[in-house]
Amino acid sequence: MSGSQAQDSACSLNQPSKDVVITETKPKKRICCACPDTKKLRDECIVEHGESACTKWIEAHRLCLRSEGFKV
Repeated sequence: MSGSQAQDSACSLNQPSKDVVITETKPKKRICCACPDTKKLRDECIVEHGESACTKWIEAHRLCLRSEGFKV
């Protein structure tokens, strides 16, 4: 390998890939309007059974909110 070929390949390693996707985005909705399905299930469960019995629905709603871009 000549010096210029080694330099070309070394330079290409330092440049960011075009395939890199930045996943941090701003939420497109207000938090009160995001994830209505999981919010409804969570709220109904808490009213009927109490918060301690509904951790599955609470966590599902948090995951949905995070997927929408909220930091909860």
